[in-house]
Amino acid sequence: MPKLAIVYLSTQGHTKMMAEAIAEGAEERHVDVDIDNFYEWDPKEAAQYDAIAVGSSTFYYTMLDPIAKFIDKLVEAGVDGKIGAAFGSYGWSGEAPVQIADKLRNGGMEVIDPVLRIQHKPTEKDLFECNRLGKDLAEKMKHR
Repeated sequence: MPKLAIVYLSTQGHTKMMAEAIAEGAEERHVDVDIDNFYEWDPKEAAQYDAIAVGSSTFYYTMLDPIAKFIDKLVEAGVDGKIGAAFGSYGWSGEAPVQIADKLRNGGMEVIDPVLRIQHKPTEKDLFECNRLGKDLAEKMKHR
């Protein structure tokens, strides 16, 4: 069974809500999903996953610094050729998911486009889009 890791940093719980909806979508397509706050996840675990989705809130026009450092460690651990996804919530500008996707691509990952950006607390429609991303990740993993 394909394995997906969803790792996030959420300042107000909105990015966490997105991560949970992405996980539900992937699980509906029979993918094994591990979802964790990035503080609880060791980048060295990357080898055991087929895909990794990374999420962060946007703060002052950028991803949160701890997530940027985490992605650097993730790339060092070896993610070349893996499937990736980027997502996050924001209040004003929403650059974090795009920046995450760029860092993952530079690390050799095949990142699903478009990135998923949601302003403020996700609505029911927004969570549907998150669920759809989980399903898209699952299908991409299965057809590799």
